[in-house]
Amino acid sequence: MSVPKQIFLCAINNILSGTCKEDCKFCTQSVRYHADIERYSYKKISQIVEEARQAKANGALGYCLVTAGKGLDDKKVDFVARAAQAIKTEIEGLNLIGCNGTATKEQLSYLKEHGIDSYNHNLETSERYYPEICLTHTWQERYETCENVKASGLTLCSGGIFGMGETEQDREELLRAIASLKPESTPLNFYHPNPALPIKTRNIALDEALNIIQKAHALLGEKHLLMVAGGRELLFSGEEEKMFEAGANAIVIGNYLTTSGIAPGKDRKMLENLGYEVAKSCDSH
Repeated sequence: MSVPKQIFLCAINNILSGTCKEDCKFCTQSVRYHADIERYSYKKISQIVEEARQAKANGALGYCLVTAGKGLDDKKVDFVARAAQAIKTEIEGLNLIGCNGTATKEQLSYLKEHGIDSYNHNLETSERYYPEICLTHTWQERYETCENVKASGLTLCSGGIFGMGETEQDREELLRAIASLKPESTPLNFYHPNPALPIKTRNIALDEALNIIQKAHALLGEKHLLMVAGGRELLFSGEEEKMFEAGANAIVIGNYLTTSGIAPGKDRKMLENLGYEVAKSCDSH
């Protein structure tokens, strides 16, 4: 009898929201586009710990602390480090992920010393297409941050967004660039349009999204943590089995940064109905 496929669950917490000055055309957190989202400065650490506890209760193994803005500065590094320490003191078994923009090796090493296990920094799209979606910083800065993550000894989580007007070739180049970094995990996001953003529509259909998952799985390998993240509800609702059959073995549960996700209980029920098990430990990966 075959062992049921294990699906890894990850949750994200937007601990500093909507204050970014960059011009990324896909992001509601940029102050330039005045998207109708909740904007706030640093969350209380006690609240972050409580939300981490809830994520763990919902089955999450990965817990990502996200801050809006181009990158880390001294204040952010200190805040993320203190939040990580507080979570690790009170909750066992969570893989803590920092997602705080561009970062130096020194900043990343400091986070590692204070409880961060992984760092997420997405390449977003191909190097060629990047200037079409962002002009305030370069694709190369993103790639260098990913290299810094590897050099600091943190595990790297790096992926991108599909459906922002890019070509088939751009998608291929993005996947190859991600593979060149040898990340431990890769989130595949599918563009979620917002009326406030300059990119008005998404140019991706279900079959194309499945093709991307298959290609990523082939490039990155059987053991790789391949996560379907933002935009899952728009493309895969009722068709979730297809994304797992294509090679995905992880999903984000709960809400995203500024968009609502599916209730974690519903996702767990969906996995159960499909005959999958929720992974209980990162070691089972």
